[in-house]
Amino acid sequence: MKNLLLIAYLDVKESLRSKWFYVYSVVFGGLMALFFITGVSDSVVMGFTGLSRTLLIFIQVTIIILPIFILITTVKSISGDRESNVLEYMLSFPVSLKDYYWGKMLGRFSTVFLPVFLALILGVVFGMLKGGVLPWKMIFLYSALLFSLSFVFLGLAFFLSTILKSTDIALGASFVVWIILLAFIDIALMGLMLQNRVSDDVVITLAMLNPIEVFRIGAISLFDPELTVIGPVAYYLLDTLGSTMLIVYAFVYPIVIGLLLSYIGYIAFRKKDLL
Repeated sequence: MKNLLLIAYLDVKESLRSKWFYVYSVVFGGLMALFFITGVSDSVVMGFTGLSRTLLIFIQVTIIILPIFILITTVKSISGDRESNVLEYMLSFPVSLKDYYWGKMLGRFSTVFLPVFLALILGVVFGMLKGGVLPWKMIFLYSALLFSLSFVFLGLAFFLSTILKSTDIALGASFVVWIILLAFIDIALMGLMLQNRVSDDVVITLAMLNPIEVFRIGAISLFDPELTVIGPVAYYLLDTLGSTMLIVYAFVYPIVIGLLLSYIGYIAFRKKDLL
């Protein structure tokens, strides 16, 4: 356990020395500040105003930016160490593969989740200063959704980083995966349904297997329990899962997928040629 925490600490220090961490932090913190500077919280769209309006826009930004930031900054974690011979150097010490892999993952998770979480807290503080009501339940649930979304893409990034030795190939693969997941939020599924006359149930099931779509639906349900903004699909989701189980699914499903991908990545890391 001591070695695992030491590897995590070293990964955090490495992230703090690199420029990507500060760009990552400024993007989310700056966007949240920009929302208040431009008066987004004072506008009313479909009944959302104040802090709820700001957090709703933050959701839309998070859906697009957070996955690709996590992928491109994490997918080089192990493959980059392998190419730069850092992995060979680390394994010359009495550090097990288990401690190295899970320590790297723990350290990287803290650096990708905390800036987003702090940006959320920043938005809440600004909202409170402007006289907004503090929605404790919404903030807690949205933080949990951010946790699950960060975790699933962290697991995916470590999976790609272990099975692909080249950092260039790993980066390219991460972009492909991100584009496919974004396309299957709406465009690809709509085209699939129209071209092949696929059943609505199949299309909705495919959509709910996409972690980005799951996060989107779960986050929207915090502000709009009836899911009126997504149209007739809301009736199917609410009748099948219910509002409470929908939130639970949006939190648990990405974590399960993230754990599965990260464990498969660990198995591949342990059994493949390390160097």
